[in-house]
Amino acid sequence: MYGKAAICLSFVILFLISCSISVGTVDLRSYFFPLLQSPQVPRSLCASGPPLLVYMYDLPRKFHVGMMDRRSFEGPAPVTADNFPPWPSNSGIKKQHSVEYWLMASLLYGGNGDEDREAVRVSDPESAEAFFVPFFSSLSFNTHGHNMTDPETEVDRRLQRKENLFMLPDIILKSVSFLELTSIDYSGIDLSFQVELLEFLRKSKYYQRSGGRDHVIPMTHPNAFRFLRQELNASILIVVDFGRYPKTMSSLSKDVVAPYVHVVDSFTDDDALDPYESRTTLLFFRGNTVRKDQGKIRIKLAKILSGIDDVHYEKSVATPKNIIMSTEGMRSSKFCLHPAGDTPSSCRLFDAIVSHCVPVIVSDKIELPYEDEIDYSEFSIFFSMKEALEPGYLVNQLRQFPKDRWVEMWKQLKNISHHFEFQYPPKKEDGVNMLWRQVKRKLPRAQLAIHRSRRLKVPDWWQRRR
Repeated sequence: MYGKAAICLSFVILFLISCSISVGTVDLRSYFFPLLQSPQVPRSLCASGPPLLVYMYDLPRKFHVGMMDRRSFEGPAPVTADNFPPWPSNSGIKKQHSVEYWLMASLLYGGNGDEDREAVRVSDPESAEAFFVPFFSSLSFNTHGHNMTDPETEVDRRLQRKENLFMLPDIILKSVSFLELTSIDYSGIDLSFQVELLEFLRKSKYYQRSGGRDHVIPMTHPNAFRFLRQELNASILIVVDFGRYPKTMSSLSKDVVAPYVHVVDSFTDDDALDPYESRTTLLFFRGNTVRKDQGKIRIKLAKILSGIDDVHYEKSVATPKNIIMSTEGMRSSKFCLHPAGDTPSSCRLFDAIVSHCVPVIVSDKIELPYEDEIDYSEFSIFFSMKEALEPGYLVNQLRQFPKDRWVEMWKQLKNISHHFEFQYPPKKEDGVNMLWRQVKRKLPRAQLAIHRSRRLKVPDWWQRRR
């Protein structure tokens, strides 16, 4: 009796296994012949699901594209995809802070292919999941306030105040008196416009509704929005690092780390048969060596790395000619050095990535874009500042670096470099789509904070614990 039962049970088991194999739910090769398995196809970084619905405030041109062309500074026509100006080809180093421009451009784009886009613009703010503030704060600093104390700085300060007034009525009215706002000469900006903004702001409810937590504000220049940053600390900030932001204002949990926009041309025909041998320089650095904070390491590295035959370490400033020379230098080098500057990050890292030059990162406090999706150790080498300042250590490590491992990093750089491209129209998995996806991932936390704030009857006890 037991024998018959065992035979029946065996028959049932064999039948189920046969069915599973036939429909593909069981792969016996993975158990008995693992080396015969087909390699896994790398999953696309581009997220599935519907795009983020973003409402973009219709700010006057002077807050964004008007800074690119003074002739259209006060233009009455609304900015559309048809009249949106191209990024100027002669902008030089200013391009590195242009993430704000590309984010705005992506929302203006009305072409097909929503399945490849991480965010689309909506005309109804009630249907929006996030709100984009198109204030070119970095370009404002570069245009109006670069010297920090010159008269143009007041224009930058004025734009920040007016932008904040447009969105943040209660906060600004408490911190800045109306008398102060109307008694300062803002380089030809008339009082009537300020009054108009105040009238409009009192009708706006979306920032007040969420306390700004679902608002996206780009601040990629280290000095962008420097006068009123603290008034915006609830919003999702787009930053390149946290070097000049207090911990109480900006953090990885709330904000999005963006790459600098590269200023060297992308290496699109990097198809050498032996890329390792074709790059004759071991280590390349070309840039300003007089920096503040952790950037002081650049002067020290200059002394350590000088006089080494296959190491190019040169003090330089960013002129059009020097940018071309840096492009050539990175393309002919195996490794590109990225020491900390005035802040932990700089454009040099992303110039190296699109040049397929393996980055050597020496910056103890650096934070990197898209790091929840991209493993930088697959194509970069990291040294602590202490290690880098040990004479001979860094160069010896690079000389001993295996060729085959370098080639794998070079291949990976070619595979991921498109995630650091900013262009119009936007393309699948490019830099701007990567950033919008990062914004999308910050919103659940923002919604939690919004909902808690609506029901709290006392000051947030959780904040008081810290």
